[in-house]
Amino acid sequence: MPPSTALRSFLRNSYPQSRWTFTNSARRAYASYESDTIANLRIDCNTSLIYQGFTGKAATVNAKDTIAYGTNVVGGVSPGKGGRTHLDLPVFNTVQEAKSELNPHATCVFVPAHSAAGAIIEAIEAEIPLVVSVTEHIPVQDMLRVHEVLRTQAKSRLVGPNCPGIIAPEQCRLGIMPYKQYKKGIVGIVSKSGTLSYEAVGATTQAELGQSFVVGMGGDMLPGTTLVDGLKLFFEHPETKGIIVIGEIGGEAELNAAELIKEYRSRTKDPKPIIAMVAGRTAPVGKTMGHAGALLSQRDASAETKAKALEEAGAVVVPHPGLMGSEMKRLLAM
Repeated sequence: MPPSTALRSFLRNSYPQSRWTFTNSARRAYASYESDTIANLRIDCNTSLIYQGFTGKAATVNAKDTIAYGTNVVGGVSPGKGGRTHLDLPVFNTVQEAKSELNPHATCVFVPAHSAAGAIIEAIEAEIPLVVSVTEHIPVQDMLRVHEVLRTQAKSRLVGPNCPGIIAPEQCRLGIMPYKQYKKGIVGIVSKSGTLSYEAVGATTQAELGQSFVVGMGGDMLPGTTLVDGLKLFFEHPETKGIIVIGEIGGEAELNAAELIKEYRSRTKDPKPIIAMVAGRTAPVGKTMGHAGALLSQRDASAETKAKALEEAGAVVVPHPGLMGSEMKRLLAM
């Protein structure tokens, strides 16, 4: 999808001296990224993973847990430390070196905010199919640069930043989610909120439905993967029988998701049931709630407006994630 009205407005208001023009060729390239890299989100037990910032404290702790979970971690990147081993795995100076030697499907970027955009772009340039960034507080200017790079290619898919990551339960964990409650199953979950996605996972696990994929869109103002992208993944994934969408205040992701749900239901003979929730109904205008993306400005649609749009599109809207498991079980007639 081309740059949104909100993004155009943000650029004009923030950088009045700059010329932010999005040409037809840029639009076509961005659409190619959007459509051609969705399949990269289909991780499984065969997915191989590297870490950027591998020898750092945060990456080390996460890698230990991820390896214990059964994910196929094959090495990592730490500039200046190439040729060493860490956690009995090889360390490389650059992502390109790791790509040449290991050919990983995915990379997890555990790099501080001031350097994270450069690390993401390095992974894109090396054509790593899936790039997951959990880093918070990456400067907006840096993420604009990342998106310009994303729009020039159709090999790499970005999840995040400022997100818990993506997981195929009991198969592959790419991120920081508390994985013990996840259960392999049939419900696909895509969420702006990490915490609410954990609650949706708990509800669907308790209902004995489990999850096919859980995608954390994250709370950044300029995410690499959106609610729409998660929906497209689930629509085409045969093992996903039901879908959960969790939104919140800020941005247009939920309205775009509602448009796609309406179109999907109109063209599909037997559409998958979709449950939705939008958090932030009592949030005051102009106050950031939790992270940069959860900001209700005067020009944004309210949580109520977003929830109504999703409901009118055919999603079943619930007031809190604790109901998602039982409601999905009812919709699936299980």
